[in-house]
Amino acid sequence: MTARTRLLDREVAQALSALSAAAKKGLGDPVLAELVMMRASQLNHCAFCLDMHLASARENGEAEQRLDLLAAWEEAEDLFDGRERAALALTEAVTVLTGGFVPDAVYEEAAAHFDDGRLAHLIGLITVINSWNRLMVGRRIPPGGWTP
Repeated sequence: MTARTRLLDREVAQALSALSAAAKKGLGDPVLAELVMMRASQLNHCAFCLDMHLASARENGEAEQRLDLLAAWEEAEDLFDGRERAALALTEAVTVLTGGFVPDAVYEEAAAHFDDGRLAHLIGLITVINSWNRLMVGRRIPPGGWTP
């Protein structure tokens, strides 16, 4: 096993996996969770995570057209409902943080679609996928090689 394909430390992976599972469960929408994780992975250029979450989304019955157009979700208005669009906008704001904060309008739109608990789980999910992305990209882990 080379340094490029070596997996993460077991304790780190277990901790992140537990956080991922808790956030997904608390969000209560497995398809939306996959869309959020794919969008963050697209922004972070994490091929490993994107490959894995695309497969999971397909297993959960997500439509190919929505998967194909996820990177252009803002322009694909009819494909994503208001709740999904609010979650994707929040995902981008938390992932990129170019202004150093999440814009109030983005946060308020998400808060209009999610109660406090689900919003906390959504932000937790966005945070943990960003951690996974940075770890996998940082370790140069290529796509594939995972088992559902």
